[in-house]
Amino acid sequence: MSFFEEKNPEMDRYLETHASAEPEILKKLRRETYQKTTQPHMISGYQQGRLLTIISQIMQPENVLEIGTFTGYATLCLASGISENGRITTLDINEDLAYLPKKYFAESEHSSQIDFRLQDAKEFLKETDQFFDLIFIDADKENYAEYFRLIKPRTKSGSVVMFDNVLWYGKVLEENPKQKSTYVIKELNDLIAKDNDFENLILPLRDGVNFLRRK
Repeated sequence: MSFFEEKNPEMDRYLETHASAEPEILKKLRRETYQKTTQPHMISGYQQGRLLTIISQIMQPENVLEIGTFTGYATLCLASGISENGRITTLDINEDLAYLPKKYFAESEHSSQIDFRLQDAKEFLKETDQFFDLIFIDADKENYAEYFRLIKPRTKSGSVVMFDNVLWYGKVLEENPKQKSTYVIKELNDLIAKDNDFENLILPLRDGVNFLRRK
């Protein structure tokens, strides 16, 4: 949930009505996510989806990695801009929900470029020798700092990395977090801010996106 969605829904509606239109396949996917999943709020929001789409279309990346597929909304946004010979690898471990992203990936015009894997992301990152132009991470928050350490060797100059939910409903302001997830997200934000190999900015979009570019 976004800050405006909770605190000022009128502003949230204003932001949505002044963003570019949501493609029909994403409308259908968003609707079915809310109908058939127990935690539909985990889906990337309309505004965030537009951000991912625009970034991908500007970059036209060849190799994209997504950690945390959920129902595939962000995957389709990222896939919309990949190069003609590009490929997006999206990772998740939820076998029970896999039917839903598979359904919409098959319907997508980019279906042949989407590699959906039911695989632990840490294992994948330790095994792969690929370098990625664009990486989006929206998975188990308790592994965020470890993901950052593992993806760094898989980036190159110009690579863009985005971590979702880095404001964690404002909990990052807690001095002594009680939740491990809050502690790890604070650790991640500190690690990124101190890493001279990256330029970064936290965008206050929905629940916060840490936007990084490898120098």
